[in-house]
Amino acid sequence: MTDPHTPLAGEPLADFAQRLRAAETGGWSADGARALVEQLGRRDRTAGGPSARDLRLRPVGPSEEWYVEKEAYLELAVTVATAAPDAVGQAYAFRAAKDELSDALGEPSSMGSYGTLGPYHGPTPAWGAPFLRWRGAPDTLELRAGHHGPELVLGPTAPVEAWLWSLGHGEEHAISGFLGTRRCPANAGLSLPGRWAARSWETATDALTAFFATLPAECAALGIAKVMRIYGRLDGAGAPCLFDIDADDPLMVASYAEHDLDPASFGWGTVAEHPRSRDTWPDTFEPRWRFDAGGPGEPPARALAETVVATARAEGVAGPEDLLLGSEAQDVGAYTVTYYGLGLAVV
Repeated sequence: MTDPHTPLAGEPLADFAQRLRAAETGGWSADGARALVEQLGRRDRTAGGPSARDLRLRPVGPSEEWYVEKEAYLELAVTVATAAPDAVGQAYAFRAAKDELSDALGEPSSMGSYGTLGPYHGPTPAWGAPFLRWRGAPDTLELRAGHHGPELVLGPTAPVEAWLWSLGHGEEHAISGFLGTRRCPANAGLSLPGRWAARSWETATDALTAFFATLPAECAALGIAKVMRIYGRLDGAGAPCLFDIDADDPLMVASYAEHDLDPASFGWGTVAEHPRSRDTWPDTFEPRWRFDAGGPGEPPARALAETVVATARAEGVAGPEDLLLGSEAQDVGAYTVTYYGLGLAVV
């Protein structure tokens, strides 16, 4: 059960977001941040509003000093909805907040998932870590998955972008999740970090496991659907499509493996075992092999990742550098998406 406005004490979420966005932050100095809390925490006499105890300031610590100039605080956050702790409850609480904010503020300038690595190396919820950003100068407003429900976060723009940029050094698992940006004035001057590449099948399996585990919940939360293809570079045989991924609710994955490979031994089934897959692929035999991974919170992510990797290797893919993500996956509505956490090259 979701209670979308409890922490805001009767004030509509969109109204509070507008107040937050227009607030004077004082450059995020110590005095400025305290004044911000006092300003926002003063309850409106008619509509109500958050109290100071609902607002959480995140101070700059020793490990964050690298990303700031004069700021004493990195962000101010408030939980804007409470929901059951399961993936379905959390995802739909986030989606409800997203819809209300998008109606009031317009489409976010960026969206995505933090994966397992939150801002400034903080932990993320196990069910998923979706976010939406309305980028501004000097501050950015963000809707972020919190550990108890979606959070509205205001923070200086430069530090969080400097943190993300610093992760583009190319080491395995340096960046997790995915990031989608759209062409809009708010993203002028936005620089994106470089990607990393999986260098072993073990790394590829871990990356796919993390990706599959939260994908249907994050798609539900963000209100998006992804159709993705994974190709495999084969010795002397080009790079055929090996797998289709329908990242809606539920998550479906299909294999184009030949029957003589015994795909069932890797964990694939047919329409008979996965009847819901007919909604994605109506033809019983094209593709023949399917895996219904379930909805939010349900995917057997490790088993599915191991199935994909074992099948790719049996097909003749020599290493993870030859496992390729189709470029069509980068187009999600108005957003161009980079799948940082997968560690796969794009073709």
